[in-house]
Amino acid sequence: MFESMLRGMAREKTTITVDRAKLDAVREITSSASASQAIDRALTALLASERLRRDVEAYTGAPPSADEVALGATVADWSDLADDTDWGGLYGDDACA
Repeated sequence: MFESMLRGMAREKTTITVDRAKLDAVREITSSASASQAIDRALTALLASERLRRDVEAYTGAPPSADEVALGATVADWSDLADDTDWGGLYGDDACA
């Protein structure tokens, strides 16, 4: 899925230092024809794995505490900001909508 998404993205030629044994293992596991293809597939798999790990972590996190729920349910009391300004008179009826 992610590989097809990334296929159309711009690529950049770069020089990197890699552990040859790891690269050979990735090439074998992914049946990659080249080192570039193996690295691209490995990075794609890492991205997918990390996104999944973060999603699972977010869904399995602790539920909000009672204090956090109460804080989210609070409604601001703006009465102390009330004044006698005629906003409709100053800016038209749309200002009060």
